Amino acid sequence: MEVFVIVNNKDNLINEQIRCKEMMVIGPNGEQLGIKSRQDALTLAGYAGFDLVLMNESSNPPVCKIMDFNRFKYEKKKKAKEALKKQREAIVDIKEFRLSVTIDKHDFDTRVNNAKKALLRGDKVKVTIRFKGRQIAHPELATDVLVKFEEALNDVAEVEIKPKMEGRSIFMQLTPKK
Repeated sequence: MEVFVIVNNKDNLINEQIRCKEMMVIGPNGEQLGIKSRQDALTLAGYAGFDLVLMNESSNPPVCKIMDFNRFKYEKKKKAKEALKKQREAIVDIKEFRLSVTIDKHDFDTRVNNAKKALLRGDKVKVTIRFKGRQIAHPELATDVLVKFEEALNDVAEVEIKPKMEGRSIFMQLTPKK
């Protein structure tokens, strides 16, 4: 039993897939070879040992280039991968740390150390304190904890959003120093 793989390459047609009668042909070194018939262009590509690739079908006449198609696909894939990598680098993560009004010293120090690591990696840090029960009557206690957190990180971070109440919680956002 034979299995046929149909290659659906909508980006660029190559060699016999091209159906245009006449086309503008560009050589392997970028020089314009002029308007040629399909058969002449295929012959030129065969002599050069390359493929004839349709670059722009919508222009009049269509533009084809003589090139190594596999290398072209490889470089295109490589550029797309590089662009994706740069896009990922541009995205900044926000790490959230939850504290409480009655946080203990050791727990506080652990959260400060973890936040420092995140800031050194280049991430932003959001510190949230959620009020439980009657704690909401004393928001100044939560503000004191946030100020202490900020002071512990002032060598690596600066405040982007000052402590702000939102419902039953108060939060602040820190960003790494440049």
